[in-house]
Amino acid sequence: MTILPSTSLRNQYNEISEKCKQTGEPIYLTKNGEGDLVVMSVEAFEKQQALLKLKERLLDIELEQRSGAKYYSLDELDAALRKIIG
Repeated sequence: MTILPSTSLRNQYNEISEKCKQTGEPIYLTKNGEGDLVVMSVEAFEKQQALLKLKERLLDIELEQRSGAKYYSLDELDAALRKIIG
């Protein structure tokens, strides 16, 4: 984990940007010794957002199953699709 003072963003933007892109890890910025911001590459952010959406969808599916919604195993789905396709 990298922690830098917020003034580093102004003085070392290119280096911080490059480090975020190379490592895929966020950099934590402090202001007056306290946590203030987190900087990360767009790629890492988008990957994180996609993972959160996937986890949210999986949780929704699990809750649907627990509430009694009908679901199919992969084998059942495969057999149904083969029957439809012929």
